[in-house]
Amino acid sequence: MQSFPLLPHLLRFQIPRNLFLLCTIMVFGTNFMKSNSIGHETNLKGWISTRGGCYASSTEDPYISCTTFNILAPIYKRLDKENQSCRESEYRNYWRSRNQNILDRLLYERSSIICLQEFWVGNEELVDMYEKGLSDAGYMNLKLARTNNRGDGLFTAVHKDYFRVLNYRELLFNDFGDRVAQLLHVESVVPFWQSRNSSTQNQVLIVNTHLLFPHNSSLSIARLQQVYKILKYVESYQREYNLIPMPILLCGDWNGSKRGHVYKFLRSQGFVSSYDTAHQYTDSDADAHKWVSHRNHRGNICGVDFIWLLNPNKSRKPLKTSWREAVFGIIKYRLHEASLAENDAYAFLKADSHGDYITYSGFCQALHQLSLTGLSYGLSAEEIKDLWIEVDIDGNGVVDYVEFQKRIWDPSLEDTSDEERRDARKDMDRLTIGFDVKNAVLFPPEVEKGMWPENYSLSDHAPLTVVFSPRRMPCSHPIC
Repeated sequence: MQSFPLLPHLLRFQIPRNLFLLCTIMVFGTNFMKSNSIGHETNLKGWISTRGGCYASSTEDPYISCTTFNILAPIYKRLDKENQSCRESEYRNYWRSRNQNILDRLLYERSSIICLQEFWVGNEELVDMYEKGLSDAGYMNLKLARTNNRGDGLFTAVHKDYFRVLNYRELLFNDFGDRVAQLLHVESVVPFWQSRNSSTQNQVLIVNTHLLFPHNSSLSIARLQQVYKILKYVESYQREYNLIPMPILLCGDWNGSKRGHVYKFLRSQGFVSSYDTAHQYTDSDADAHKWVSHRNHRGNICGVDFIWLLNPNKSRKPLKTSWREAVFGIIKYRLHEASLAENDAYAFLKADSHGDYITYSGFCQALHQLSLTGLSYGLSAEEIKDLWIEVDIDGNGVVDYVEFQKRIWDPSLEDTSDEERRDARKDMDRLTIGFDVKNAVLFPPEVEKGMWPENYSLSDHAPLTVVFSPRRMPCSHPIC
């Protein structure tokens, strides 16, 4: 396997972005310059040419790369603004040419891991194009159709020079949006570190998914439920195989921005946005719109494509706790949407209560009025009861004003207890791998400045490529 001794040095240090790209061109030659033949001329500024990954000498840091890209299924690509029913899928030359350009770009980049969304699984010719092209380049390919014959789905490719697939699972949400997810358990083909005495694990969990589009705010619960299902499934898989904590990569089109409930939910579970980490962006409103990755069918531009990273040394609160906090956050958001201040919101939740407290029936009635129940994608009866148990802190069957404040209106994250800290140190003597984010790039380069170029036509999404450098780290506590 060819190695490039210069590149690991570049990845190890925080260097200016332009210098990184210049040095990458020096390493890989002039073929790094290429053009998008579909109406957008570019010199590939912003594309990381990692060529899959690198295992240099034993004294150098290895690295891997991951690309996520919603490639816009031809059945959804509109060709005529005046005639919304005119789709690219009706014109073979159009969709084949565009997808060949996408495939060529993926083959050139040769990321270690490729996660595609809106993959047209219903068209055998397109499927064969990708499967043959990527298989010939050394990838193992896995595809998954959305339920109810929607026509599109997910496609994940793992380069066999870098990872072997230990296990593969398919998660069917069977929900309102017919969404699905892929879970891959992979192991590095070449150990990240050579040591006879090393007990370091070299395994990674990878998820590829595409969440429901937020057509209206009432779908916020459905989208949160989809993420909750993914994380519950990952936890279940880890327990089933008694796995020690390892890096988890969640890739895909999350159809929500940094200001949304899904983003906050994942952050509360210890995940970090790889792109924001690489560029040192925070969760503040000031950094919420620094970059975009999608122009949707309404013409709005937003950042929705993420590669989330959870390292094994991160202490995590119980998943159910994060779920409840996220739902209470949505309840408060809907109350704000109704222009209700704190006292008015409490009065609204009390409904027809005869005392100064919220009853269970009043709570259920309020959730229905907020469009969080009574729909095929709303909260279930079991979820409502679970929320009620959480908000009724003293368990007396009603919720007073203080409990309303603590759980719904002004919840504060509780400090980790001494006992939890002790639990978090239980496995600290065991080593596993984690990832440092070395660089992350969106293409075309304009999207990194919050703009969408009119002449970009590969997709209505920007591909995101992230470079990770593995490093040894102690395990945190087992999954709660």
